[in-house]
Formats: sequence, C-alpha cells, structure tokens
Amino acid sequence: MKTTLRHLLMVTVLCCLAEIAIAQTAGTLTFTYTQNTPTSPSVTGGGNVYAVWIETAAGAFVKTKCRYVSTSTDDHLPSWAAKCGCSSVTAVAAPSTTGCNTTDALTGTTRKANTVPTAFGAKTVTWDGKNVVGTTNGTTVADGVYKIWVESSWNDGPNNIHNELIGFTFTKGPTEQTLTPTGDANITGVTLHWLPSALSVEDTAVSPVVTIYPVPSSGIFNIDLKNQVDTIRVFDLLGKTLYEQQLNPNDFNESVQLDLSHLAEGNYVISLQNAYGVSNYEVILNR
Repeated sequence: MKTTLRHLLMVTVLCCLAEIAIAQTAGTLTFTYTQNTPTSPSVTGGGNVYAVWIETAAGAFVKTKCRYVSTSTDDHLPSWAAKCGCSSVTAVAAPSTTGCNTTDALTGTTRKANTVPTAFGAKTVTWDGKNVVGTTNGTTVADGVYKIWVESSWNDGPNNIHNELIGFTFTKGPTEQTLTPTGDANITGVTLHWLPSALSVEDTAVSPVVTIYPVPSSGIFNIDLKNQVDTIRVFDLLGKTLYEQQLNPNDFNESVQLDLSHLAEGNYVISLQNAYGVSNYEVILNR
C-alpha cells in the first residue's frame, strides 16, 4: 500500500510539473510612461541616457527593451549593465566583448530634444513575452510575476551613478491585465497592459513539450519527452552554450537523462528544439 501511494504521489507531482512547464501564454506587454523634464539637466545638450528591461520576480534578467547611452556616459546605467551581463559598469560594449545583452532591443546614443525618442516626455515600450538566448530572440517564458525596470541619468558626475531607478510589477498569463501604478517625481503616467494572444503555447503543442525533474537537482536531470526533440542544449543565464546533444529522429526515446554534475551550482537553461520551435526551461543546480 505504501509503495502504491508513493507511486501515485510521484505521478501526481510529475503531472503538475508538466502542467507548469507548458504554462507559457503568448502575448504582448505595452508599457507607457512619461519621464518629466528635470529642472537642470547637465548632460551635454540637455540629454538623457536610459534603459528599460524585463526581469523575473526573483530578479533574473529576461530581456532588454531599449538602451540609449553614449561612450562619454557609459557608466550611468550600472544596474542595467550588471543585470544584462556586462563584465563591468560600461553600458555600450558589444555582446561579443562583454556580454551586454541588447538582443531585440532599441539602441542608440544619448537622447536629446531632437532625437526619436526624445530625451524626456511620453515613452512606449513593448515586450513580446519572450526571453533571449545569447544573440537570438528566445521563446515565450513561463507565466508568472515579472518586473519592468527603468534606469535613467541626465546629470554628469562620478562613476556608477543614475538619477532614476524604478520598477513596476505585473503578471504574465492567460488573463488580460491593465495596471496604472504610481510612479515618482521623475516617472509619471505609468500604464502596463498585458494582452494574451488568442493562441498560446499550450494550445499549439508542436514545440518540444517535456517534464524535467528533479528541480533543483544535484547534477542529474531526467527529461520525459512528450513529443519529438531534435536537439538539447544547455545555456548559462548569459546565453553561453555549455552543452549540446543531437537526438536521432528515427530513434525516439520517451526519457533522456542529462548529467550536469560538472557545472557549478546555479541556474541554467535547458533548451529543446524540434522542427516546430524551441522550448526553454530554467533549472537549478544545487548540491
């Protein structure tokens, strides 16, 4: 009886994990706000440098949406630089040199009154609900609580400064959501609108669908395949490929064991690809 109960419990847990793994509602977040013009901007020509990016509720980087900065002010976005994977506070280096991830983001130099977008005033940013894997736009992330951040600086000064750093929390999921949180003296008129697509990842069921367990793991991850998977890759959170395995399409196995015991403790992304798309699953290695 105890053995049967344990078996039933395991089946229930795995079913729940499978359900959670594919809860990846496609959709679009529209983030609008107004950055008020300060009384005494001192960046050359009354300019402003700023970045907007998405994080998970736990603070893990998901995607940059815009980054406007020049080499003379590249130390004024330290929070974004740290989050997106730069090796130092510099916020203008290319991904190939420091890992500053601006994949799928709008980029440019310091914003002025005559640029598009302008230094200050009304701004709109959209997010497609996807992450990034290295220099490639990734796949729809799991439903849950996320946070969008704005970091901005318009005053010259010592290294590692910013004049504004503010974040707003929202829920990505199958339900439409409109939020109007309170900003501050610099950021006002904030609106977050999450609009799910009519067809989500759960409905298509053509990209790789798997159950990965245990999570966290001390090194060995079991991957139960629900459909065909051609390639398994493992990335760190900066998008660096750590492992790659090609699966034989003529020899479909319902279960694959992945040994990551040689990697350091931390969070990793197991990426699975087939002819229809890519599915990414964040896992934890903890000994």
